[in-house]
Amino acid sequence: MASAPAWARDRHRWSAPLDRGWDRVRNLTTSSPARFAVLVFLALILLFTALYSLPAASADGTRTPFADALFTAVSTICVTGLATVDMYSHWSPLGHVFTYIGVNVGALGVLTLASILGLVISKRLGLRAKLIAAGDSNPLRVHGGPVNEGQTVRLGEVGQLLLTVALSTLAIEAGLAILLYPALIMAGIDPLVALWEAPYYAAMAFTNTGFVPNANGLVPFADDYFLLTVLMAGVFLGSIGFPVIFSLWKNYWHVRRWSLHTKLTLITTTILFVAGAGIILLLEYNNPKTFGSMDAWDTTFQAFFVSAMTRSGGFSVVEIGDMNGSTLVVGSMLMFVGGGSASTAGGIKVTTLAVLALAVWSEAKGRSSVEAFGRRIPSDVQRVALSVVAWGATIVAVSTVAIGQITQAPIEQVLFDVISGFATVGLSTGLTADLPDPAIYVLAATMFMGRVGTVTLAAAVAATSRTQLYSLPVERPIVG
Repeated sequence: MASAPAWARDRHRWSAPLDRGWDRVRNLTTSSPARFAVLVFLALILLFTALYSLPAASADGTRTPFADALFTAVSTICVTGLATVDMYSHWSPLGHVFTYIGVNVGALGVLTLASILGLVISKRLGLRAKLIAAGDSNPLRVHGGPVNEGQTVRLGEVGQLLLTVALSTLAIEAGLAILLYPALIMAGIDPLVALWEAPYYAAMAFTNTGFVPNANGLVPFADDYFLLTVLMAGVFLGSIGFPVIFSLWKNYWHVRRWSLHTKLTLITTTILFVAGAGIILLLEYNNPKTFGSMDAWDTTFQAFFVSAMTRSGGFSVVEIGDMNGSTLVVGSMLMFVGGGSASTAGGIKVTTLAVLALAVWSEAKGRSSVEAFGRRIPSDVQRVALSVVAWGATIVAVSTVAIGQITQAPIEQVLFDVISGFATVGLSTGLTADLPDPAIYVLAATMFMGRVGTVTLAAAVAATSRTQLYSLPVERPIVG
């Protein structure tokens, strides 16, 4: 039998390592999609760090220092909005295009993006990849136990959810841009410039990033309630989460058909929005540097605007650093909660807070189970919620201590900026812009862990899931 020609043998010798590498990537997408998701985000951050380091990306044509390029890349891909450089003046038009593309890629979400790439590579979504993709909207899909089919997204609907993510992003950002364009022109912006600024503002609102395309930010639009309201609406739509958008689109306004996840997200978000605005109003109404010089209507509106931005929006009209220390603490608490699951917002998520609040209420009432809207919330969801809060608080505490020690800045300012980074909010007291390189790296790591998610990060680190086939004797320690 004749042997293969030399060119065929050479081709096989060169292609074999590539095929093996491709098979490893394909296996990773199906066997460990959570770890693959983390690798995807790391790869994107490295890519955009290289792009921001290009001389053409900066306005003066020089290479941006590595620490600033890395921090900007992390802030962009993690849709945070914090910056160590002036985002308007430092970057060239090409750099601004990188930012616009980066926030939209990051807004797809770590698990959704990983699932889409896994689908492209493996030509199909494996069972575990579907479980993880659904798990971003419903933790029960990742953890054991019976699953109520009324919960957020069924396994067979993952493809529809991914399609909803892409279409809703395009449709909502386009709608926001259409509303913003005439408002920008009426505010005195050149029509050609507004063609860029309108979609830029729309993307920054829906992705909850908060970068601005002009020198003075939103200060020139401080009295333009229509423009500010459109931005708040964009932040709200981005922060409620794609599963909620999917549920509302599927069931329209049939409230009884809404999933428990949708109800908890909308109710908790509304309560935090209204309560946060009321508390901020009480704490800042006589502060001459912020609300003290405004009339009653302006003060009320700006209080609601600040409260909405703590959902993860990142826009601000007043100087955050001029707020009272008590207001910064309240803002930190609101930011730590963040927005909805599988959304462009960060934080521990409003459903996590809702589950813990319901668990505390049930314990106070002496009930054996946690219930809401005629549904029982399993104990594994409660454990996940508690774990998310514990890990989130640990990350914030370690980062606050580290940055506080490095900078020796007032601790309330350090805490505010750290939580803003962890919850991918983007509001800052002014501390972030003056951070030394070691503190920049610490805050960048905090943003990454906050965006990827503590549960996803833990799942990516764990090599395998082990089943314990035995139980130990019970003994109750004293608590409280």
